[in-house]
Amino acid sequence: MKKSEAIKKAFIRSVPVMAGYIVLGMGFGILLRNAGYGVLWAFAMSAFIYAGSMQYIGINLISGGASVITTVLTTIMVNARHLFYSISMIDKYKNAGKYKPYMIFALTDETYSLLCEDKETDNGYRFFVSLFNHSYWVIGSVLGSLLGAVLPFSTAGIEFSMTALFIASFTEQWITTKDHVPALTGLLCTLVCLALLGADNFLIPSMLLITLVLTLIKGREGRTK
Repeated sequence: MKKSEAIKKAFIRSVPVMAGYIVLGMGFGILLRNAGYGVLWAFAMSAFIYAGSMQYIGINLISGGASVITTVLTTIMVNARHLFYSISMIDKYKNAGKYKPYMIFALTDETYSLLCEDKETDNGYRFFVSLFNHSYWVIGSVLGSLLGAVLPFSTAGIEFSMTALFIASFTEQWITTKDHVPALTGLLCTLVCLALLGADNFLIPSMLLITLVLTLIKGREGRTK
């Protein structure tokens, strides 16, 4: 695929994420500005951390003077899901060459949802999908910080925007694929762990349970073929 074709196709594919990332990024920028950190902080965190929900949590960590150990453990807990779903991208990324380091860094939930079921094998296309999504998040964060400096905002409830994005991603995957087993597995395992372990402790156990169940299902399907 020519570079120009890859850029065009990647942009079109990433437009739904743009709508969400710019709005969510603005929410992050506004919250960060209200916590006393300006536009350079918004740009740097979104460009070099690029971790969505973790950035929202990070505002409380940096403004509350959290220790390094607390920050590290919190980051692992919040982003542990990346370890599990990124395993399915190993084959897709193994021949990515010079694009691979950035594509690994930029593999967010939404980028994963676009690429995991995509039949396009061109790594240039995958790179530009990742780059466009990253740029939307940075632009939104910077815009939010700038708006927060000149316009009064009530930040009550802004944190829910990340939850809304996860719900939107789940809905999109449900609509665009006929195989609902992974989605139902994830939902059921999460609800079970939430009920048994509570809201503070369910995340990593639910990821482990989801991975185990999907592995067993895939293994069983492989034996029946």
